[in-house]
Amino acid sequence: MHYEQIKVELLAFLTPEQVSDNDIIRAQHGQDESYHVPALPDLVVFPRSTQEVSDILKIANTYEVPVIPFGRGSSLEGHIIPYNGGISIDFNEMNAILAIEPENLLVKVQPGVTRSQLNQALKKHGLFFSVDPGADASLGGMAATNASGTTAVRYGVMRDQVRDLEVVLANGDIIHTGNSAAKSSSGLHLNGLFVGSEGILGCITELTLRVYGIPEHEVAGRAVFSSTNIAVQAVTAIKHAGIPIGRVELVDPASIRMVNQYSETDYPEQPTLFLEFHGNEAGLQQDIEFATEILQDFGCSHIQFESDTAARNQLWNARHNLAYAFIHANPGKKLMSTDVCVPINELANAIEFARKELEVSGLIGGLTGHVGDGNFHALIMIDLNHADEVTRAKQYNKKIVEYALSIGGTCTGEHGVGVGKMEYQQQEHGNALAAMKAIKHALDPKNILNPYKLI
Repeated sequence: MHYEQIKVELLAFLTPEQVSDNDIIRAQHGQDESYHVPALPDLVVFPRSTQEVSDILKIANTYEVPVIPFGRGSSLEGHIIPYNGGISIDFNEMNAILAIEPENLLVKVQPGVTRSQLNQALKKHGLFFSVDPGADASLGGMAATNASGTTAVRYGVMRDQVRDLEVVLANGDIIHTGNSAAKSSSGLHLNGLFVGSEGILGCITELTLRVYGIPEHEVAGRAVFSSTNIAVQAVTAIKHAGIPIGRVELVDPASIRMVNQYSETDYPEQPTLFLEFHGNEAGLQQDIEFATEILQDFGCSHIQFESDTAARNQLWNARHNLAYAFIHANPGKKLMSTDVCVPINELANAIEFARKELEVSGLIGGLTGHVGDGNFHALIMIDLNHADEVTRAKQYNKKIVEYALSIGGTCTGEHGVGVGKMEYQQQEHGNALAAMKAIKHALDPKNILNPYKLI
């Protein structure tokens, strides 16, 4: 390949610090947080402006070399692993918050801005950005994978927050996918097309996003049940009653055991809901009283609510540290985290199926779910040097994905497709997959943008 010549051309407008073929830098950009096999890019570049990204893509397009956008490397399905080599574009130096518009409840940011960085800047305006995927991911990466997380039940997923994207196409052209208006009936919905496209259609260089007022009051709770089925039914009843839940997570007994070991808690090892309610203090008290009645109607054996900030954070830290709890308890093994999303009325059965199949597999793992929207995760610990464990893990993943698809669900609710879920795209989308491939070809005829991912 022509990488020596490409490097020379890149250095015509980038500084030497912005272009690297160092083996350590390349290795850092050859893997994500997943169990997928690493691979190295040929070059790593660190642009500082949209125009630099455009110029990089023009060169890559001319030489027909792959370009892989890179945020924080926290993805879970191999999205940023350059299996065909090429140029990894690291957006961490494009990390400016360009504008905060409190009156419009909008912000404009570069793609390298992280979720926590944005929320720190928003706090003094009484605002926050709602999407919480757990990792301190970059907003460009979160848009690329249509990330969501614990707050999606109330505020929606990443796609719901995007008003406009600035995107550089494969040939270097710069486009905007939307505007700052609250709604529009003009043109095709390009925001929806590019959010979740995982870098195969263009490189995101700027985002205009919705933000929200920080709730006056927040209360977190923990509710313990005798079975997963009953816990899910209780959540459905709370939603039907119109009680606004800020977050609601289901954690299975095996995961609670890990939480207790890691966080030094003593929670009962039973199906447990972690809940959070947002609102004004007076209204929230009524909501909690009503929710408590519903939880008790479904046989909840233990309910604990916390309004104190420290106690509330401790409660949620136990849930957020679940993956680390499994990793800490299983040295030498790698975490495989996979997710599916199913219709809410099928969620309890899907989780029960996943639990039984996990026991059959003999693998160490647990289940946790965003039960308010039907999305759940399997956390599995595997030894990557143990071929049989890896095979069993992949077989288990296949079983829960095919079960989800058979009941009208999707192979991934928030992790994205990358390379890990590609084999299920035809099964899930049918003839629509051909339409997706046609769009990809129209926008990237030389197939340089994150090739052989997603579709």
